[in-house]
Amino acid sequence: MFKFKDRDYWPEAEEYDHWKEYWEYNEKVWIPFNDSVVRVFNPVLKDTVIGGVPVIDIKPKGWTDNGKVLIYTHGGAYVLFSSRTTLMGSVPVADRLSIRVISIDYTNPPVARSAEVLDQIISVVKSLIESGYNLNDIGMYGDSAGGALTAGSVLKMRDQGMGMPGAVVLISPWADITGSGDTYETLKNADPILNYEFALSKASLAYANKEDHKTPYVSPVYADYSKGFPPVMIQGGTKEIFLSSFIQLYQAMDQADIEVKLDLYEGMWHVFQEINFDLPESVIAHYKMDAFFRKYLNY
Repeated sequence: MFKFKDRDYWPEAEEYDHWKEYWEYNEKVWIPFNDSVVRVFNPVLKDTVIGGVPVIDIKPKGWTDNGKVLIYTHGGAYVLFSSRTTLMGSVPVADRLSIRVISIDYTNPPVARSAEVLDQIISVVKSLIESGYNLNDIGMYGDSAGGALTAGSVLKMRDQGMGMPGAVVLISPWADITGSGDTYETLKNADPILNYEFALSKASLAYANKEDHKTPYVSPVYADYSKGFPPVMIQGGTKEIFLSSFIQLYQAMDQADIEVKLDLYEGMWHVFQEINFDLPESVIAHYKMDAFFRKYLNY
């Protein structure tokens, strides 16, 4: 099975054709696993377009409309995966939280760059509001690069005066794409999934120019949270090179008096909740997400 440590397949940032080939290869690898997720949970899936952006509208088996919705932005170092091949990150959440999930099929870099991807996410939020949802009824979550996309889009919504969703969950967020932080080095041999030097560093340049890597929308760890942010839960494992970023992000939010919970799992790897959704730790993490969203979306 493909892992982000598969050294042979990471193109340089400007190699558009190679990224396309790599994306297509990765999709083929992951489709069977995602098909198995659908068989386990048996959701209702609908490919549609919201706000001009393709999405998958996911309703869990036996779903009853409670007026709430979660928006999901998938991970994959920005450059990989789609809504179709990240059903492992959306379908178990929809089922275990008994809630509708909108999974955004944003345009992968380098075809689209950071600003365009964030605007696609915001366009989906705006369209849901136009359809009758209140921001307080909308939760947002994302994993890995998708966690940073979630945080970055919320920051951009705030700064544009649009308002912010009722609550946010960031799962193993790639909150600092500069590669700084102690655990990028100290856990590089312990992390079974990620490698920055020969893989993520290339993806980061496909997503945003080097000079933009410390801007808050790209690396949310550098944002000013004193201007406000929704209640947020940050989930992750102790075997991730991103661990330092989780802690730095938590501290930045906590020092700004944001309602923030850091939810770490001993010995767990990157996005364990999705790659191994049936682990006891994964079930616990999902039900803690459930309690968090129920509290702040008020249902």
